[in-house]
Amino acid sequence: MKINFLKSSTTLGLAIVLGLTSCSKDNNNDSPYNSPQPQAPAATSTVQLANNAKFGSILTDKAGRSLYSFSVDAAAQSNCNGNCAITWPAFYDPTPSLGTGLKSSDFGVITRADNSKQTTYKGWPLYYYSGDSKAGDTNGDGIGKTWFVSKPDYTVMLANEQLLGADGVAYNSQYKPGSEVVQYITDDYGRTLYSFIKDKANTNTYTKSDFSNDSVWPINQISKVLNVPSILDKSKFGTITVFGKPQLTFNGWPMYFFGADAGVKGSNKGVSVGPGAWPVENTTTPAAPAN
Repeated sequence: MKINFLKSSTTLGLAIVLGLTSCSKDNNNDSPYNSPQPQAPAATSTVQLANNAKFGSILTDKAGRSLYSFSVDAAAQSNCNGNCAITWPAFYDPTPSLGTGLKSSDFGVITRADNSKQTTYKGWPLYYYSGDSKAGDTNGDGIGKTWFVSKPDYTVMLANEQLLGADGVAYNSQYKPGSEVVQYITDDYGRTLYSFIKDKANTNTYTKSDFSNDSVWPINQISKVLNVPSILDKSKFGTITVFGKPQLTFNGWPMYFFGADAGVKGSNKGVSVGPGAWPVENTTTPAAPAN
């Protein structure tokens, strides 16, 4: 116990004032009244959005490490196994707590080939890149033209998949029967987008004014292009108005879904209609012809 002596300013001399017991932060203290009360740890989201200087808003884990998607995972399953999984470790959180701007309905879990689990975002399995050494690194983006940093604001994505028509025939990039993995543009949830060979630049010639045929080839109703994967040229995307509704375009081609794909990620049944009348699109797509 420490006694404090205070000098009085009156003529009564010295007055003794008993000091209150105090302990330095280096001493042990058995008194519950003088023990510092523990602070509740700040809540940290296990998946959050971070502002990246190059890519803008990106998905990270709670430590700020960037998360990626793989365009080869077109069908909502992981195709990165063996040595690939060493370079690109899977991200898994069974019950992720989400940061501002993320919604739980966009997250899911898949079972990998080795029976381990992996978290998905908008149907895309999430990965780390072993070449990232610190929070904020995005060194994996663009590798092999198949790996892309995960973002909440992609208007479109890319898928690498065999084309398999509604007729059950496997098609190559020339829309002839054959085995070939083709890269093509999808929406952000991995749903295949098509163009119509009879359309003209920024002109939809298919959809009827009453939209009575829209269920067969629904237009992709996008009114504003936000972001695209880094190997795509954002300037080639735009929008048009079709009987009062917006439609996404790429290189002048109006973009559609195929109703029979039923919104299934990785399904591309529309390639057999024609075949070739409703092609998928990618970086080699020529511009739509002028009217």
